[in-house]
Amino acid sequence: MRVKGRHWLMLWLLIFLCALLAITTRQTAGFRTARRLRDLREQRLALEAQRGDLERRIRMGSSRQVLVPAARVLGLHEPADSELVLFAVPPDDPSKR
Repeated sequence: MRVKGRHWLMLWLLIFLCALLAITTRQTAGFRTARRLRDLREQRLALEAQRGDLERRIRMGSSRQVLVPAARVLGLHEPADSELVLFAVPPDDPSKR
């Protein structure tokens, strides 16, 4: 059987449609990925802002302005210099690993 001109035309149209479908699929996936990336960046910014707020609250909560009045309510006193004990961390010995 001999392939006629209309069969060649149909074959080329089918190849063209498959190529268009592949391009459309790839671009759709690219748009989805870009949208997901944008959402993740926004989420990261929100989490960094929340982290900054939490660190600020920790600093405020551990300040003397907050701890000293709370200690007095509990009947505690500020330690004198002789009551402070500093623990030294021994250096890491790589031979004991």
